[in-house]
Formats: sequence, structure tokens, C-alpha cells
Amino acid sequence: MRRILVFLVPMLLASAAGAAPFDLRGRSAAFFGVTFVDTSHEGELNGPRADEAARAELVEAQVAAALAEQGLELVDLAPVAEELARTANPADCIDCAIRMAQRLGAEFAVVAEVHKVSNLILSMEIEVRDAATGGTIRAMTVDIRGNTDDSWTRGMRYILKNGIFTG
Repeated sequence: MRRILVFLVPMLLASAAGAAPFDLRGRSAAFFGVTFVDTSHEGELNGPRADEAARAELVEAQVAAALAEQGLELVDLAPVAEELARTANPADCIDCAIRMAQRLGAEFAVVAEVHKVSNLILSMEIEVRDAATGGTIRAMTVDIRGNTDDSWTRGMRYILKNGIFTG
């Protein structure tokens, strides 16, 4: 059984113990999906893998469902579809995500990324930003070991439970 080794990186947060509960009920967010970034040698040689693309979709659906379960209204991204298509990775262009969230009238901009370093080492991140100020509301990064559906979903579940919905 593969184990996930988790390394928490509190990004621009006050101490997690002192963080106020994150009440999302009745609030809105622009969730820009999960971007998969492959910088492994394998990716350079062989190109994109269908199983990894499917995993990115799997964890994207997982995040969207978790946000909705917490009472957050996810706004329709259609009005910014062209700009979003020109933005290779919203997690790497926070100003782009904030600008699009403001255009959509959302209170928050939510970006997520899975970065593959190798077939064994991957890193996942979610960031929730205040669309009005650009300030970080919640953010967390974890490193996972193993490139499986199970390792990806467990890693994302950990971020959501311990970094995004903490209180």
C-alpha cells in the first residue's frame, strides 16, 4: 500500500490553529479548475498521459463537489471563457484569476494545481483568494507519493479538510 507523505506549507496564513472558521454558505467563487503541470522527464519524452488527464478531471470534480457541499456557489465561467483559455495555468497567474473572478462578480477566486516532478513525487496546491482584495483566505500545498487515483484523491481530500475548511 502506498502511503502519502504530507508536507504542509502554510502559505501566507496566520497560524492554522488561530485561523477563523471558513464559512462558505451563501458565498460565491470562481473555481478555475485543477491545472496539471508535468515537469518530469517522462512527460518530456512521452507527452501527456491519458490516466493523468483523467486524474486531473477526477480531483477537479472532487474539489468542485467539496466546495459546493460547504455551501459555496460556484459561478459560471462562460463569460470569461476566452480569457481563461489564454491563461495556461490560473494558479501561476493569480492576478488573472482575481481579475476574472471580479468580472464574474464572485467573492473568491479558487485555483488548484497538481505538479508532477516524477512518477513517484507529485505536489498539489489549492489557493482561495478574496476577489476584492486579492488577499489569501486559505491555501495549502501537500506532496504526495504515488501517481494513482487513490493517492491523488487522498491528497486533495487532505488539503480540503486540513487547509481549506479548517476552523
